Amino acid sequence: MAMRQRLMGLSDSPDLDVSLLLCHCLEKPRSYLYSWPESELAPEQEKHFRHLVDRRIAGEPIAHILGERDFWSLPLAVSPLTLIPRPDTECLVERALGILAEQVNPKILDLGTGTGAIALALASERSDADILASDFSSDVVALAERNRDTLGLSNVRLVCSSWFDSIPVQRFNLIVSNPPYIDPDDPHLSEGDVRFEPSSALVAAEGGMADLRSIIGAAPDYLIAGGELLLEHGYSQGEQVRTALIERGFSNVASQADYGGNERMTWGAWLT
Repeated sequence: MAMRQRLMGLSDSPDLDVSLLLCHCLEKPRSYLYSWPESELAPEQEKHFRHLVDRRIAGEPIAHILGERDFWSLPLAVSPLTLIPRPDTECLVERALGILAEQVNPKILDLGTGTGAIALALASERSDADILASDFSSDVVALAERNRDTLGLSNVRLVCSSWFDSIPVQRFNLIVSNPPYIDPDDPHLSEGDVRFEPSSALVAAEGGMADLRSIIGAAPDYLIAGGELLLEHGYSQGEQVRTALIERGFSNVASQADYGGNERMTWGAWLT
């Protein structure tokens, strides 16, 4: 209770934070706390627990403290080098699976993969897919490879590339990306978990649109006829992304809201 009170006002979910940190110290699943509520921490475990709570009070994200975050029910190793996978990005996975529903052995490109969350989620659902995932940082690619190998999802290949720069010329059924899209002047960058995440995974020039426009501009050279580009973006950028897709020549352009009701993803088909 005391630890929960220390986190009140500092965390949106103090009860969850405490239980996750406790389980981490105990090396037990959360169900253990309900099955054995009378259990006590050993002195060294208590010391470790207090240290972890202090880190959380300082604002450090739970995912960084634990070194792990679940995405699409997949446990993924995370690090301060990458964006922490968000539940709302699962909407992007759902939409991608819908696009691919009638396709056999699809080829997929995930640009800016980070932890590998999107690529690995798709691979877990579509074992017949051939998935290429990229990131500009070799250290981040190594982390995504670690997650791939831990999960045994061998249908994902990884490459170090800044967007399309080092992607061999080939055609994909679907290109998906959750690129940086936050305006460098956005005040939210100094709040919450994002303070601890790399700006390179968050911020883009041109009011947050630079990387989105770059991807939209080059994507047609890597899509089959009828292939689709699916992008996550900021809650207020839907109209700009739709306009950029239409001006580039994409058809059937549309947007969709995330779990919070914010317009967060937009896609279009390359028909020419």
